[in-house]
Amino acid sequence: MGENIGAAARAMLNFGLERMRIVDPRDGWPNPKAVAMASGAGRVLDHAGIFPDIPAAIADCDFVFATTARGRELVKPVVTPERAMEMTRAMVAEGKRVGVLFGPERAGLENEDIAPANAIVTVPVNPDFPSLNLAQCALLLGYEWRRQTEVVAPEVMGLARTEFATRQEVERLSDHFEERLEAAGFFYPPAKAPHMKLNMRNMFARLGLTRAEVQTFHGMLRQIAYKLRQMGE
Repeated sequence: MGENIGAAARAMLNFGLERMRIVDPRDGWPNPKAVAMASGAGRVLDHAGIFPDIPAAIADCDFVFATTARGRELVKPVVTPERAMEMTRAMVAEGKRVGVLFGPERAGLENEDIAPANAIVTVPVNPDFPSLNLAQCALLLGYEWRRQTEVVAPEVMGLARTEFATRQEVERLSDHFEERLEAAGFFYPPAKAPHMKLNMRNMFARLGLTRAEVQTFHGMLRQIAYKLRQMGE
């Protein structure tokens, strides 16, 4: 279906893959439903190769993975998407052409389709419901490719248009807190005051405060002090 081809194109472009090959599209080509479903990934469709059969589509490939969730009576390596893209990365680095073969939405790949492939990719899905649509499968493989070829930090802090406070800014905030708490009689008894102050400074240093958060704390302390002065009057 054109919709499935368009959704697969979108999934591919999400992860920087643009070389699509289409084998005997059921509803003809070009297909307006594919363009609509691609949602901005039209250039993948514009440059897609159209082939009459699988042998023609993979003729220039040095290695081909076939995707299927079903058991096959074929002797071939069966790998996860992670391992498949690891192998792909190594082969591409050597200048080889690697293809990933996806079956039609309704029935997937038949044994005669898989026979020319070098290996099978199987996603570890729920065995009671192993069905993946075409775009989902393309997305999984695309994600693994991108993950292994791009350096992406596993965790970052979104700072929302601010930045972390400097050590000096955190120290000034600690001074401000210490001043206000001292005036409020918080550090009691006197013998424990040094340890209490040390714990407070350690807490602020550990929090990883942003500049905006430091300014918010300063504002809170100033407002509390202002209200207390008014009450005292």
